[in-house]
Amino acid sequence: MIRTTMKQKLILALLAIVTAMPAMAEKLVSHPWQGKRVAYFGDSITDPRNKASKTKYWGFLQQWLDITPYVYGVSGRQWNDIPRQANLLKQEHGDDFDAILILMGTNDYNNAVPRGQWFDERVENVEYGHGYAKRMESRVRRIPNKAADTYRGRINTALDTLKKMFPTKQIVLLTPIHRAGFYANEKNWQCTEDYMNRCGEFLDGYVDDVKQAANIWAMPVIDLNAASGLFPMVEEHGQYFNRADTDRLHPNDKGHERMAKTLMYQLLALPCTFD
Repeated sequence: MIRTTMKQKLILALLAIVTAMPAMAEKLVSHPWQGKRVAYFGDSITDPRNKASKTKYWGFLQQWLDITPYVYGVSGRQWNDIPRQANLLKQEHGDDFDAILILMGTNDYNNAVPRGQWFDERVENVEYGHGYAKRMESRVRRIPNKAADTYRGRINTALDTLKKMFPTKQIVLLTPIHRAGFYANEKNWQCTEDYMNRCGEFLDGYVDDVKQAANIWAMPVIDLNAASGLFPMVEEHGQYFNRADTDRLHPNDKGHERMAKTLMYQLLALPCTFD
């Protein structure tokens, strides 16, 4: 009988691992969003009718991951339009889809929507017992503010609507990307993001609020503002936008492809469904 030495055992074990590696690798690189049905809410950057690009970020995801897109973004819309987009999705597809991505906020900044506050606070009585028999105690309670004329109020209204309308669905928030000048005509002349808007806020405040909303409403957020790398404030990044001289607000095909690549890798860390 030939005895197997420890060295031979190690070699055999390594061969077995190497042989199994292709199958293991195939499982590891399987994208959780492959072949899924995804709704996209947003503004002109999502709107299929916007002519700044032939293929939007969701179009690239469709090509690369075979995602079926249900697109509801409309040019010029703000966060107060999300409930309308959600209702349209519900009417057309019911619950027969897998996830929602929301890219919204740049028009709230441009239209000088005040950021407002996340919560109203009031004193209420509540039953409580810890180490003693429960009793009524007076506590400060915070209630989500849903003011229709503030940014945070609009977000609260939208996400409350989505949480109730689609409680089993994955909903992912995307922060607005950086923006430079957009000069369509004399009545639509939008300055660069280094200027405060008319209510005294910079764009980054609206970006930060989307990140805060993710924690408040228990939704994952992908920070496209940072992770996409798109920075139209420098001349060299004009190549990623519609027109370097008049439109560095809307990405062109090259810009959308960069957004899509960022999303494709970021979405690897998130489940698309919870089945």
